[in-house]
Amino acid sequence: MLAVSDRQLEIIESAGRILNASGVSGLTIKNLAKEMQFSESAIYRHFASKEEIILVLLNYLSESMDERLGRAVQDIHDPEEKFKALFRNQFEFFRLHPHFVVAVFSDGLLEESQLINNAILKIMQVKMKHLLPVMMEGQQRGVFTNAITTEELMHIVMGSFRLQMFKWRIANFEFDIARSGENLIQSLLTLIRVK
Repeated sequence: MLAVSDRQLEIIESAGRILNASGVSGLTIKNLAKEMQFSESAIYRHFASKEEIILVLLNYLSESMDERLGRAVQDIHDPEEKFKALFRNQFEFFRLHPHFVVAVFSDGLLEESQLINNAILKIMQVKMKHLLPVMMEGQQRGVFTNAITTEELMHIVMGSFRLQMFKWRIANFEFDIARSGENLIQSLLTLIRVK
């Protein structure tokens, strides 16, 4: 697991809040220092640059997600229950840490650097690493439809999750993401389950 000190975690959480509120252009060391009531030099003691802050944020998220999602399904044998556990875990994480929703909508970060692009790609790969085997197992066991390919199912499911998180973000996190997430899980299962 990526070694992140408590202070660095505070900084990347503040950076996530700024990214959600103001986008990449709003994330400056000056704004970050102001948000945290630190001096700019205090931020620089922990991170060399804005890019490093974003990279640590994204890498922290992908590693913690990998660990969380692995634990979420380790004792579950039914593909449908695994599917529910993966998404419930994600919705609960973001409910507790809404400032990290920026990782789901990292479009504005894409122009920043190739290193950041690679970190965003890593987050998507972690999601697929955990979801793909569940979808494949569900199709092989006749639980999920084989009418469309596993890859197409993944696009539908991941796109639906992303849209739900987008709606929550533009509503300024004001509705219950766990409840609406549960509704989404049930709706997706109704679509992909073999009738």
